[in-house]
Amino acid sequence: MAIRTICKYPDPVLRQKAKKIPLVDKSIRILVEDMIETMKDNCGCGLAAPQVGVSLRCIVIGMPEEEPYAIINPEFVKRVGEREIEEACLSVPELAGSVKRSESVIVKGLDKNGKPIRVKGRELLSQALEHEIDHLNGVLFIDRVESPEKLRKRKKMKEEEETTETSTSASPDK
Repeated sequence: MAIRTICKYPDPVLRQKAKKIPLVDKSIRILVEDMIETMKDNCGCGLAAPQVGVSLRCIVIGMPEEEPYAIINPEFVKRVGEREIEEACLSVPELAGSVKRSESVIVKGLDKNGKPIRVKGRELLSQALEHEIDHLNGVLFIDRVESPEKLRKRKKMKEEEETTETSTSASPDK
């Protein structure tokens, strides 16, 4: 297992439609394990193969308190409802924004052993599934932000928080 480098926007691989995986073999299982390690190392809850420079239809999901897993060649079976939520991405680390996502989804595909898998997701899982499948189609969350007002810089926000913490916790000079 290896931690792979995350491709950052505007890397062209992030805009390509990923290719379907014809056979789940040892190379795909290694990719899955590497993606899981990379996702964990970057504190993500999902990762798509294009984010590590591999234009194949493979995602990994890692919800809090659950064992991470892969979905190969994922497809939506059903989407229900709509909600607006804050979203960010390991491939666009400096931005976050408000996007519309489904309230719940059902996705089918193959697991890392090539066996059929079906996943029902609500809330964070639903969001992660939609976000990662978007990556397989060359779509980034910034494409789904309705207006520039709903996009914000994450780095600046973090720096502001650190500045606020420093200024409030520093003792005054006397």
